[in-house]
Amino acid sequence: MDIYQKLKECTTFDWDEFNIHKNWDTHQVTWWECEEVFIGEPLLLSHDMKHSKTEPRYFALGITHEGRTLFVSFTVRGKKIRPISARDMSRKERKIYAESKI
Repeated sequence: MDIYQKLKECTTFDWDEFNIHKNWDTHQVTWWECEEVFIGEPLLLSHDMKHSKTEPRYFALGITHEGRTLFVSFTVRGKKIRPISARDMSRKERKIYAESKI
C-alpha cells in the first residue's frame, strides 16, 4: 500500500505531551499547522529511507491555511499520523513544491 492510501485511512493524529510542543520549541511550528499540511493541496509525500530504521518514515511538503510552506517528517501508526518533526521548507523544497502546482 502506498503512503497516499495509508493517509486516506488515517482518522487522527498521534500527539503526546512531548511531541505536541517539540516543533514549536525548535522551529516555531504549531501542532495545528502540522495537521493543516495534511489537508492542504498539493501535498507531496515521499518515503524517508534514511530515517526508516525501526519503522517506516515519510516526509510531506505542504501548505497551511495561512500559506506557510512546511516540511513535516512523520510515520503512520495504525490509523494515526505521528508527526516527528516540522519546519519551514528550505529554498530547494519550496522550488520543488512550487513546480508541483504547475
